[in-house]
Amino acid sequence: MDSTGGNEDPQARPEDEPLILERRNLSNLAYRLLGSLTEAEDAVQEAYARWFAQPVERRTAVGNPAAWLTTVVSRICMDQLRSARVRRERYVGEWIPEPLPARAEWNALSHGSTARDPADHIALDESVEMAFLVVLDSMTPAERVAFMLHDVFRVPFNEVAEIVGRTPGACRELASSARRRVAAARTGGPRPRRRSGIISEFRHAWQTGDVDALVRLLDPSVVAIADGGGRAMASPAPLQGHLQVAEFLVHLAGLTPRLDILERTVNGQPGLVAVNGSQVLTVYAFDIGESHIRRIWAIRNPDKLRSWSR
Repeated sequence: MDSTGGNEDPQARPEDEPLILERRNLSNLAYRLLGSLTEAEDAVQEAYARWFAQPVERRTAVGNPAAWLTTVVSRICMDQLRSARVRRERYVGEWIPEPLPARAEWNALSHGSTARDPADHIALDESVEMAFLVVLDSMTPAERVAFMLHDVFRVPFNEVAEIVGRTPGACRELASSARRRVAAARTGGPRPRRRSGIISEFRHAWQTGDVDALVRLLDPSVVAIADGGGRAMASPAPLQGHLQVAEFLVHLAGLTPRLDILERTVNGQPGLVAVNGSQVLTVYAFDIGESHIRRIWAIRNPDKLRSWSR
């Protein structure tokens, strides 16, 4: 049975069609809450499954089906976030949110594939930037849900309270605390064109093995973090310092003679994708200050590269 309520679902009705179109909003919410396309898709699927598992009379009695689905998705995500804290303790190495491709570029990397992908549902804005998702990941589940629902998706605090299981006042405090974390992490950055230029310069310096040029582009205290998840080789601890990071990158490129570095959009920002022939090996996301790269996130876990590798 199609739990999204398609034509094959005997429980679906013509009047359910607007609700099916709500899927995009739910996918956007779930990805921002979980930092994983796969888990977000599962959460949305589960919410629709619960909706269509109800008798028609009960569904008809729901005054705002979209709000009902939002509540269910949010609660599923909260449960996922709580269990994720336990799973992370067993995760091999560093954990980085799953990178999000731009649809058109993903199709190009997919050699023209038109297969439906969860990434197609996600809007690319500042709330999916990797730096933003990393800050979200440092929050408690309740903080993350309250902040995301209210500040990004404009859900009133009285409705957030019902979802989170706290009072509206407590939810205001949670969102305020999360807001302070986000503000502390945001220290500005270059204009979009300059950001793209820095990544292009970085790519050229990396592919030509120019350590000095790389050093000039990196902040002196730059941190590079890799996520292999025990499925791909990755540095077990973050690298810090522009010289150490630059020398490691040049060494890394030398290990794979056919390595190509492509400029691609990663979570709505200029990024890089390392490919060996047709195989996507790593997706790189960046946090850039006014003129230097401050953070590099290298996602190598193949489970997180499915939307890039088809």
